Amino acid sequence: MRSRQRIGLVALVAVTLAAVIASIGAGASSASLPRFLAGLISGGAQGGVEALRDRIVIVDIRLPRALLGLMAGAGLAVSGAVMQGLFRNPLADPGVVGVSAGASFGAVGSIVLGPTLLAPLAYVLGPFLLPVAAFVGGLAVTILLYAIASRDGETQVATLLIAGIAIGALAMAGTGLFVYMAEDLQLRDISFWNLGSLAGATWDKALIATAVIAPCLVVLPFLARGLNAFTLGEAAAMHMGVPVERLKKASIFLVAAMTGVAVAFCGVIGFVGIIVPHILRLAVGPDHRFLLPASALLGGVLLIAADIVSRVIVAPAELPIGILTAIMGAPFFLWILFRGRRGQIL
Repeated sequence: MRSRQRIGLVALVAVTLAAVIASIGAGASSASLPRFLAGLISGGAQGGVEALRDRIVIVDIRLPRALLGLMAGAGLAVSGAVMQGLFRNPLADPGVVGVSAGASFGAVGSIVLGPTLLAPLAYVLGPFLLPVAAFVGGLAVTILLYAIASRDGETQVATLLIAGIAIGALAMAGTGLFVYMAEDLQLRDISFWNLGSLAGATWDKALIATAVIAPCLVVLPFLARGLNAFTLGEAAAMHMGVPVERLKKASIFLVAAMTGVAVAFCGVIGFVGIIVPHILRLAVGPDHRFLLPASALLGGVLLIAADIVSRVIVAPAELPIGILTAIMGAPFFLWILFRGRRGQIL
């Protein structure tokens, strides 16, 4: 089994590299990756205006977009895997249980209140205000959800799902209030969150997302043993020597950080955290030592692939990624529920 899992990880690394290359070469523009590489090899002596255009499109637009998609997809997928392990239910997901809605509430609030009520923070944090606000919103919802769904050291699955729906609806109502208060220019920015997109990717955003998500992805595998023990219940995990409360707090913090940053820069992109971990559990098993890194890779591939489709399916326009992930994820979610009705989950 371990050999198969390692082979699967190597295959996912190869697929991830292929997806990044495909993302760099895809789009409505006629920019050519081979021509760009030839220009690099020749030191810019060939190609003229076309080589300059290729460099701008590939280096300044497509590369940061691919990096942001890779990081956001990895963060959302791993967040789903961690929450499912923590709550011991494959339906747990930052989007389904309202964490993404909380992060969006924080991000939209920073857009509307940034010039007025949050002006001092905007002055201090500058471009970091939006991701910080998204992080705080996602963290607040995560802590509240965990407090509601836990009783006597046990997580109530039904309470988790119902509370997640309610908290998510409340956060979306708050977002709607901010939309009502917003000015025309702010409304254009807020519309970004409603559907999700990588169109606004820049090197600054991609590097900030990488600076937050990449360390989380490095730390999370160290929690794999504890998450594996959680499958037997919190009491059993405690008897096995797992620091249960510390694991909960670390997991909540890391999930909020990754989800908050992903929502801050890409908008609300649902179902990635459900689709990816569930597929991998069927393929490589529930061992979080392999599930977490595999989720990071496949999540990045899924979001990059969705972004490629969004760029070419209605070119030269772009279809929002959130629409594509919903088209893929909603039927998959229903399939999980139908399996649950046969007693295989819940």
